[in-house]
Amino acid sequence: MKTLRALAATVAAGLAASLGACSATDRPAGEENILTYLEPQFFRTLYPPAAGFYPNGGVVNQLTDRLLYQDPETLELSPWIATDMPEVNEDATEYTFDIRTDVTYSDGSPLTAENVVANFDLFGRGDKSRTLTSSEQIANYDRGEVVDEDTVKFYFTKPSPGFLQATSAYNAGLVSDSTLELDNEGFGPGNAVNVIGSGPFVVESESIGTDLILKAREDYDWAPPAVKHQGRAAIDGIHYILAAEESVRTGAIVSGQADIARQISAPQESLLEEQGINIVSRGTNSMNNQFAFRFDHPLLQDKRVREAIIHGVDREEILRVLFSDSYPLATSTVAQTGLAYKDQSAAYTFDPEESRRLLDEAGWEPGPDGIRVKDGKRLSLRTNTALPQPRSKEVMTTVQDQLRGIGIDIQVNAGDQATQNADSKDITKVQMYHSMVGRADYDVITSFYGINNRDAFLNQDEEGNPIDAHLQQLLDAVLDTPDTQGRVKATEKVQDYITEQAYALPLFEEPVVYAVRPEVSGFSPEAVARPWFYEVSIDAEPQGAAKNEEEE
Repeated sequence: MKTLRALAATVAAGLAASLGACSATDRPAGEENILTYLEPQFFRTLYPPAAGFYPNGGVVNQLTDRLLYQDPETLELSPWIATDMPEVNEDATEYTFDIRTDVTYSDGSPLTAENVVANFDLFGRGDKSRTLTSSEQIANYDRGEVVDEDTVKFYFTKPSPGFLQATSAYNAGLVSDSTLELDNEGFGPGNAVNVIGSGPFVVESESIGTDLILKAREDYDWAPPAVKHQGRAAIDGIHYILAAEESVRTGAIVSGQADIARQISAPQESLLEEQGINIVSRGTNSMNNQFAFRFDHPLLQDKRVREAIIHGVDREEILRVLFSDSYPLATSTVAQTGLAYKDQSAAYTFDPEESRRLLDEAGWEPGPDGIRVKDGKRLSLRTNTALPQPRSKEVMTTVQDQLRGIGIDIQVNAGDQATQNADSKDITKVQMYHSMVGRADYDVITSFYGINNRDAFLNQDEEGNPIDAHLQQLLDAVLDTPDTQGRVKATEKVQDYITEQAYALPLFEEPVVYAVRPEVSGFSPEAVARPWFYEVSIDAEPQGAAKNEEEE
């Protein structure tokens, strides 16, 4: 790994452009079959319920198996560690799984019924004493039970129809008994080698915050039956390297120093394709990139102001100037590929004259500098910078210019990810929350907006009660309705209500965009666009740029 470590140090220092170019077909001896993967941000924890952050999930997804597998195209669920689809009672409060008995973790310990129950007891409840949160994807969890050596049963206090899909996500990646004993710090940077899964790869070494090396597990032989490749992974390992600057990532891909890079901006897509690099774009099948309005803030309590913002933002201009065809215009808060999507496009038209009319009607008059004033207060709002989201700073700058045209001042919050996370929970600091969530299940709409989850609207008073109780009731119905058709209707009702109340402005359907060298084949992100390297292979000869997988 000497050459890989040298590359990691060089790339991390931003010097890839000065390195001598080499083709991926001329790799150093012993490294021909190691995949080099560039990340703009590095993992913060490998605790599965906290794997929603792109870099976290990008590692956990390689280390762990799940009870069920979700097809990234059809979203259909099928067995993985479970030997069949589970038995589910009528109100979706009891789930019984039969599991494989031939699976072991990479430390040699067996994956047992007791171990599976212990995983879900931790993920479903969390452990405050170890600062380990419960999974937002596992709602109403009560307990697990070992029925016999190959059967487990899970009980819920209320219907939890989303549990099926939750068992297929990397957030429910199964880990060994020793890993289940770790505290929050034990899952963090510097401790990756202690996170033991039963997946096709295992952590070999880590340099904190700069690079991580996984190696293929030689005896792996329990991949999902639904996938074509079986047995050991085709590649020998994966080398994750931090490359925060996009120019470093693209330079290393073009020169052949790296195989795959995540988070490629729209302007770079065509440039890379012209140089024979494949662009793989995968939507997250979920909650669109959007603004959630904190409607209890004094400046946003009037629905007319929220509507004025919606009609004052030219989303098509944003996409035309900043993005590519990989970023479809949003027509609802839920993506068109998401479950229970309902078209709301008529509510999100660009109409600045209507915005001005609404603001006039609401009593906001243009001030000396053009920013509207009412009762001595300027109409000035603050938004966060969503660092994990593509081109968030540029989006904010464009929105700032557009809304100034109708008399609304937008201040963009500065600071690193920790600052953005803290400020986004304070309604006095962020009134227009820029974010999205990826999860291929109905429950995601509650995960994003619900007061017991991410609470994007900050819909709680000081006692923790919902300010808009009807909204929370609609969101709870998505979680608690046991039948599929009922969940579809419940999710549609949430979309309708958010549109009627002008609570959000969806911008675009957010993809994750990867640059992939032509020597790499078999790369296809999973259902919410995180990388999965199990089926990847590195060819001896380049195959030429392939079509975007989303177009095939």
